[in-house]
Amino acid sequence: MSELEKTFRKFAVYGETSSSGNEITGKNFSKMLKECDVMDGKFVTSTDVDIVFNKVKTKGARNMNYIEFQQAVKELSRKRFQAKSPEEALLATYQLMEGKEPASTGTKSTAASVVERLTDTSKYTGSHKERFDATGKGKGLAGRTDPVESHTGYVSAYKGAGTYDKYH
Repeated sequence: MSELEKTFRKFAVYGETSSSGNEITGKNFSKMLKECDVMDGKFVTSTDVDIVFNKVKTKGARNMNYIEFQQAVKELSRKRFQAKSPEEALLATYQLMEGKEPASTGTKSTAASVVERLTDTSKYTGSHKERFDATGKGKGLAGRTDPVESHTGYVSAYKGAGTYDKYH
């Protein structure tokens, strides 16, 4: 197995649990070309990669095999290295790709300051403020319901309750 085929198989199985490594998806093909610097955004763009991928794969198939992959690389190498002859361009492209492995970008963690700001109960206003005591501990059901003062004749949260008799 050549170095290029090893690279192809590593990218073919990347993130695809059911993949045997014999066929590569368009997403992984694009990832491979980006990480191997074949897709440079100038001569070879993601659009070019998608067009070539759909052109060389079997009609109706979702993936392409190694033979179709070689055909796609041949077409893209002519675009990538326009100043070189087709054979030199293909060799230069192979050199970019050989021995490469998919880099796991991973997920980036949320900035801690954002989470702290959102969960700081001292900065809450309005009805949310009523749900926490001075220490930031939740009041439970008492913080979520308005206690009804039955038979006073005033609506809840009325500031002037009990002042009617003072004016008359």
